[in-house]
Amino acid sequence: MEISYSPKFAKEYKKLSNSIKLKAEKKEKLFRQNPFNKSLKTHKLGGKLQGFWAFSIDYKYRIIFEFIKDDKITFHLVGSHSIYKN
Repeated sequence: MEISYSPKFAKEYKKLSNSIKLKAEKKEKLFRQNPFNKSLKTHKLGGKLQGFWAFSIDYKYRIIFEFIKDDKITFHLVGSHSIYKN
């Protein structure tokens, strides 16, 4: 699976605390094995984010992503629930 990172994602990721970055790295490993692993709580988004998906890093933090092709994914945003309003 090929994952690319949008410039917005990279910028927001840099702002995260080290502890959240470590959690995000662990979740990304799970995601690479199976994007629908139960612990990720992967779900479709609606409204203005229709066509995008999200998964949980922890209770507060999420990653919003998009399936480009079967084996290509782009991570667009990372952060707390406020990212749904971007």
